[in-house]
Amino acid sequence: MYVRHLQVGSFRSWERVDLALSPGPTVLVGRNGEGKTNLVEAVGYLATMSSHRVSGDAPLVQHGAAQAVVRAALRRGDRELLVEIEINPGRANRVRVNRGPLQRPRDLLGMVRTVLFAPEDLALVRGDPTERRRFLDELLVSRTPRLAGVRADYDRVLKQRNALLKTARLARGKAIETLDVWDGHLTDLGGQLLSARLGLIADLAPQLAEAYATVSGDDAVAAGLGYSSTVPLAGDGAALPPDGTLPGVEQLTAAMRERVAERRNDELDRGMTLVGPHRDDLVIHLGPAPAKGFASHGESWSLALGLKLATFALLRAEGEDPILILDDVFATLDAQRRAALAAVARSAEQTLITAAVVDDVPEELRGVRVEVGDGVAIVVKDGAGFVEGGVT
Repeated sequence: MYVRHLQVGSFRSWERVDLALSPGPTVLVGRNGEGKTNLVEAVGYLATMSSHRVSGDAPLVQHGAAQAVVRAALRRGDRELLVEIEINPGRANRVRVNRGPLQRPRDLLGMVRTVLFAPEDLALVRGDPTERRRFLDELLVSRTPRLAGVRADYDRVLKQRNALLKTARLARGKAIETLDVWDGHLTDLGGQLLSARLGLIADLAPQLAEAYATVSGDDAVAAGLGYSSTVPLAGDGAALPPDGTLPGVEQLTAAMRERVAERRNDELDRGMTLVGPHRDDLVIHLGPAPAKGFASHGESWSLALGLKLATFALLRAEGEDPILILDDVFATLDAQRRAALAAVARSAEQTLITAAVVDDVPEELRGVRVEVGDGVAIVVKDGAGFVEGGVT
């Protein structure tokens, strides 16, 4: 899959962009603050319905505008897919595919696949569990789109259950009976999410081990993945053993139900749900120790890069290359990491790269570039000054 044409309106710093793109690597080059990242952020939004830079949609809409629009023509083999997203902060977004409206915007998830690597991804190793849960769940939905509904339903039940716990502290009678009903919904959905996360980690772990060895050298300490859960059956953070047997959905649901019952009084005292996937963590291992708190800065970068290369390999193995987006990362990498990333970028069906200076990008990836500056982006081929298309 690749983006053949990208249009945005009132998105971030861009009032309007109409940009022709092509398969293979494309470098968006320009000074900091000119809007390069905003363009690849728009492509990433097609896949996740969210930004890798901010938690909400409001910052994506140009100041003074009521809404932003992202429209892309994508090629998938011999078929074309036209995706249009209307971003409406504070209101429901609207999505059209091949000019037909989707009843639920989340139905878009899974149609477009991207893998984005950016400086912010260092938080996957060094940041709090929220970043790692988001990474897991976005990849889950990309592979299995129906899980978007499971995740949305879980979040809805969690919110309503938390509200009930706050009131149940004061008036326990009838509220406790209602809480039992919400416990059933929470654990049914939570068991599905736990099972899906564990399956994903089992698939991703060998890909990470291989990618990390490539990035850091064969003599590097091995990288692994584990899962730390508030439901003991789902994991205690230890690295998953290769070819290990994972608990099924029914087992995890029953274990979560039991754990919720055990923590009932604690939850009533604190007025919040203390058990479930929303409080769990992906644990990245470097040798026998968790990487967080132990890995050096260089090792953390290698692990973050390894996770994204592993994600790309996992999605590619399922039959279609995701769009690879590399946002201002080559300048921060040493020669070995640059070479490993460049090899994947060169092989991908489409790679979009941003850089402040074109010399930061490996030479073999510079065939097509988009020069971004002064509110204009111009596509130039082969460094020869041939203008394929301009935008204002």
